[in-house]
Amino acid sequence: MIDDGRPPSSEAELLALCGRIERWLSTQLADNPLVQSVARDGEERRWVIRVTGDEKPLSALWLQLGQRSLTYETYVMPAPEENQSQLYEHLLRRNQQLRGATFAVGAEDAIYLVGQVPNTSIDEVELDRILGTLYQAVEMFYRPAVRIGFASRFVD
Repeated sequence: MIDDGRPPSSEAELLALCGRIERWLSTQLADNPLVQSVARDGEERRWVIRVTGDEKPLSALWLQLGQRSLTYETYVMPAPEENQSQLYEHLLRRNQQLRGATFAVGAEDAIYLVGQVPNTSIDEVELDRILGTLYQAVEMFYRPAVRIGFASRFVD
């Protein structure tokens, strides 16, 4: 969680941010051909955006609005079956090329891209950057990561 010394967002501020995010998501769904669907997770301040790609045919990008920050993540791939050390080194080196997101090991040792921004930074430009960063990173790094973590399944 980001704590920049500012107080947590008030309920009114969170409602306004939810509205801003919802409007941006509606625009993405209408205008962005990569965005296949958008859904809100019940009454939570959590959304899933399903996007299509070339390297990974479908990705789900999650946004969650908290008291101080918007966190975001996408599942990249399951836990590697082999070459774990090589894969983790590869991903750590790729983290140097990313801005606003990092590779992380999550539940069941699966690989995710994660990041967060303070609520005060949330606007359409920042939301575009988040979507673009996650999409581009998956497109660039998914295939090489899978080829390392599941090498024996690929015959060259």
